[in-house]
Amino acid sequence: MSLRRVVALFRRVVLEIRRDRPSLALLFVAPILITGLVAFILREGQTPTVQVAIVNEAGPPGAPLVAILTRSLEEQGASVSSAVNEPSARQMISAGTATIAIVLPANLGTGAGPTITLVTNGLDPSSDAGQLGFLQKMVLGVIASAGGTHLPTIVHATLYGSPTVDPVATFAPAILGFFAYFFVYILTGVSFLRERTGGTLERLMATPVARGEIVLGYTLGFGLFATIQVGVLMLWALGALHVPAIGPLAGFTIGLGITVAGSPLIAFLVVVLLAVGAVSLGIFLSTFARTELQIIQFIPIVLAPQFLLSGVLFPVSGLPAVLQPLVHVMPLAYAVDGLRQVFVRGADLGVGALQADVAILALIAVFFGGIATLTIRREVA
Repeated sequence: MSLRRVVALFRRVVLEIRRDRPSLALLFVAPILITGLVAFILREGQTPTVQVAIVNEAGPPGAPLVAILTRSLEEQGASVSSAVNEPSARQMISAGTATIAIVLPANLGTGAGPTITLVTNGLDPSSDAGQLGFLQKMVLGVIASAGGTHLPTIVHATLYGSPTVDPVATFAPAILGFFAYFFVYILTGVSFLRERTGGTLERLMATPVARGEIVLGYTLGFGLFATIQVGVLMLWALGALHVPAIGPLAGFTIGLGITVAGSPLIAFLVVVLLAVGAVSLGIFLSTFARTELQIIQFIPIVLAPQFLLSGVLFPVSGLPAVLQPLVHVMPLAYAVDGLRQVFVRGADLGVGALQADVAILALIAVFFGGIATLTIRREVA
């Protein structure tokens, strides 16, 4: 081994990175920005206003507990309203006038340990978890301070879907949307950059082909493979093929076997629209990159904030107020919401919330395709 050759290679790498100012800036600035954003969310994240609907099925025996609960909840900043029965409370949650309901049973105060039901929306499990923890502690504390000898059993019910202990099912819509977006962006950005650096794009620009035709053609080409990739990902996520034990080999399951309340085809449509948007985004950003490394380095600037702010990791309702307007310009946020509507709620295209998510995802894809058309330029091959 020659120390001289090793040192020469070392100097070449250092000089190449030092001359690549965008890469050098991202190398040091991006980690600071992302870790700072995470710290800001954790430190300044706000507690969403808890809107409680109380159902008193116990009648007069439950009135004192309702009064104490109402006073305690309002002291903690929650808004409290009453509902005639559980279906009425569920309607309030569906309409958005309540975020959680407390159903006090008819056997409250009869001596036996009652079962109190807490009802949440179910679309955003991480948001539900915070409210459940808050109310469980509140209810148990109020009953204990009131001298109750039998602490209640608290059960959780959801308006859409059903509570599950499978963490994969809980986060499936968010994870499915994010990884489809991530891998399609990488595929498109790197492939289109190779078209530029290889001279193919330069030769196309020298022909009568218009810029819009170039972008549309590449979008359709990359979009085909993105659609196939999404199809494979959907089959893996929703399918489950059990292979029985063969001799000493234990049985195993291929696929995640995630259940979906709605149509898998509608979920597929949502992810495909997100993927087409990622294709347009990849083409647009690749026009500003000179190397494949720079395509990768856009991830902390473009994709990481969406991972943090689109409901994948943190509930949107718990984000700091200054960051919440940013959610409305992030494609991943609409895809995650749309997939939750399909996976958990069982929504079809007749549901207004899903219609809005699908329309906005389509508009985002067209928007990035349009600006990619404006930024594409001729280069020397």
